[in-house]
Amino acid sequence: MGETTVTKPEGLEAALPETVAADSGRGPLRRLRTPRRPRFWFEILLIAVSYWTYSLIRNAVPEQRTEALHNADWIWQVEHHLGLAVEESVNHAVNSVHWLIVGMNYYYATLHFIVTLGVLVWLYRRHPGRYAATRLVLFATTAVALVGYYLYPLAPPRLMNGGDFIDTVMVHQTWGSMASGDLKHMSNQYAAMPSMHIGWSLWCGLTIAALATVPWVRVLGLLYPALTLVVIVATANHFWLDAVGGMLCLAFGFTVARLWYGRQPYALPRTVPTRGPRASRAETGRPEAGRAAARGSEVRRPETGRPEAERAAAGTSGRSVPDRSQGMPDKSPGWSGRP
Repeated sequence: MGETTVTKPEGLEAALPETVAADSGRGPLRRLRTPRRPRFWFEILLIAVSYWTYSLIRNAVPEQRTEALHNADWIWQVEHHLGLAVEESVNHAVNSVHWLIVGMNYYYATLHFIVTLGVLVWLYRRHPGRYAATRLVLFATTAVALVGYYLYPLAPPRLMNGGDFIDTVMVHQTWGSMASGDLKHMSNQYAAMPSMHIGWSLWCGLTIAALATVPWVRVLGLLYPALTLVVIVATANHFWLDAVGGMLCLAFGFTVARLWYGRQPYALPRTVPTRGPRASRAETGRPEAGRAAARGSEVRRPETGRPEAERAAAGTSGRSVPDRSQGMPDKSPGWSGRP
């Protein structure tokens, strides 16, 4: 009793955390563009459905054999004109070393998926704040590649008319390639431009080089797409110009992520707060603390031990009211000093 408080309106505004004010003004689009911790089950489902959709669309593109062979002849002529038609020489040279070409066949059939999935898992565990943006790069790269398969059918060098290329999978009877043997009937043989072996491997290499902390791991990251380029040429599955197409698709993917998040994926924070009721309260700066701070900023008048209304009434009657808050007696007339 007897405590009178005057609250300044601006005190509450100053006490509230800045993040609360920012969150209150966020719209749905801004929330979607804010990095958040990925959910394991959702990522597994998303990757599985996305790859199934990619394979379905890629293989559903009409196999325009005549046009694909014509485009392959044109690419080969352009490379000859540039003096860079090296694919046939590399193909024959590597094929002469049995262990090397067999190793490259298995490399082509397996690492394309293993390394890409491995980098995704590494991002998920070690760089959750950058995971979604970097994954968006990969997805946008793959999506635009599907457009390339439809608009520009291209036969790989091993299927060219009149070419002297060696189908290394057929010759050495290695397994795993969707482009040769019995598995070729399950895959579009004329979807060579752009090369997603290069698009995905370069995505892996740049991600490792940008985010890894161990120097030799970063070097391996940069060597991976370079070795992949040698493999796709040596096995006669791609022209080197297909690799250029894959690089352009990757550039498109990075552009999409930059426009969506406002920064390149590797520049985003490494971690993000854990989602949940307690985490959400911590992320917003604990509104309770803000309100407590606001209460602490209230201006209080000294306690008098008597209601303010009583003191006001006494003041209007002309009598002096003892001020007990100071511990001193009142010297008003008529006071004897005795109880």
